[in-house]
Amino acid sequence: MRNTNNSSEHRNPADRRRGRGHSDLGFGREFGPGFGGPGRPRGRRRGGRGGDVRAAALLLQPATAQVAVSFADIPAPPIAARAYVLFDASSGQTLAQQAAGDRFEPASLTKLMTAYLVFDALKSRKIDLKQTLPVSERAWKMPGSRMFIDPKMQVPVDDLLKGMIVQSGNDATMALAEGVGGTVENFVKLMNDQAQALGMKGTVYKNPEGLTEPGHTTTARDLATLATRLMQDFPEFMHYYATKQYSYPGTPASNGNNRNMLLFRDPTVDGLKTGHTEAAGYCLVSSAKRGSRRLVSVVLGAASDRARAQESLKLLNFGFQFYDAVQLYAKDQSVSDLRIWKGTEKTLKAGFTSDFILAVPKGYAPRIKTELVSQQPMMAPVTQGQVVGTMKVSIDGKPFGDYPVVAIEGVPVANIFGRAVDTVRLWFN
Repeated sequence: MRNTNNSSEHRNPADRRRGRGHSDLGFGREFGPGFGGPGRPRGRRRGGRGGDVRAAALLLQPATAQVAVSFADIPAPPIAARAYVLFDASSGQTLAQQAAGDRFEPASLTKLMTAYLVFDALKSRKIDLKQTLPVSERAWKMPGSRMFIDPKMQVPVDDLLKGMIVQSGNDATMALAEGVGGTVENFVKLMNDQAQALGMKGTVYKNPEGLTEPGHTTTARDLATLATRLMQDFPEFMHYYATKQYSYPGTPASNGNNRNMLLFRDPTVDGLKTGHTEAAGYCLVSSAKRGSRRLVSVVLGAASDRARAQESLKLLNFGFQFYDAVQLYAKDQSVSDLRIWKGTEKTLKAGFTSDFILAVPKGYAPRIKTELVSQQPMMAPVTQGQVVGTMKVSIDGKPFGDYPVVAIEGVPVANIFGRAVDTVRLWFN
């Protein structure tokens, strides 16, 4: 028996929190784990030496991948790049993409994963920001972008992070990899383990810094996953990515400007990372927050430093200007009180564990309808967070997606008398 008496039509957009601003609309299902859904990381699974591996988070994504509504009438602007993705981190939706699953060299975008593992080691207190790390001969002799540290130095983790993120220093990256992983080879294993745990199916790491090496590849889709999880899991460290200038004492100050030109052009941009090799072209993963809404842009293989910034800003502006973020339900808001049998309570509060937000073209909010479907009769016990129903979302009567609804509070089993009474009632129900 299905409970379909909990249908609600969202006719008044003014009652919902909205943001500004898709052409290929999806609900995180293409990305796997990410940002802005009704789930949080459910814990970790063990990795190798150097740290735990964070497991994939649940997104706000359809229980079934049925999206019959298309917004092809709002095409993304032409983007001069080999591949790109525009991802709405607030709703967990893909707004636009091209060659998102194709494999490319990531260049220094590799350092996003290196940072992820270093942040994880900091959060689990295996290292701390004031701790100094040695500079090995291997780190000192790294080619490409550098922080200009040498084996005579003992450099604090805090400065090494700035050297890796702001200056894109391969020497700083190598020192961090050796400090966290013990060896570079072990650290690379941790990188690949973490990529698998995050659902980055198109990514293989061969080194921690991103220099060209056979088989060292990723996808725009995987980079969007990594970027959103980086921000979701380690918000306390995101200020590093908004730092515009840094140089370590005793090193050339002229080397200190952040290569992310968008930090200097748009005050809403607060990250994340640039990358460039001859094989990869010019790449940029950028993030911007306007109001309560955050978008992530991934641009791979642009023609120049200026082009990657221009194309990234074009994507971000498109997402904010042409789509609204519509909050359908708030975190822990009861969307329905479901009848439950043989429990200590007669009803069960059902809802979402984080804000349920959809990104839709401007003007579409009044056309959204939701319908809660649950299995009846529902029997105790039910634990907090247990899936108890499905929220069916439609636009203009066409299916848009099915989303799991969970128990906001648990309901334990009633005593023997309560269970007996409900047994009798069920006979006549």
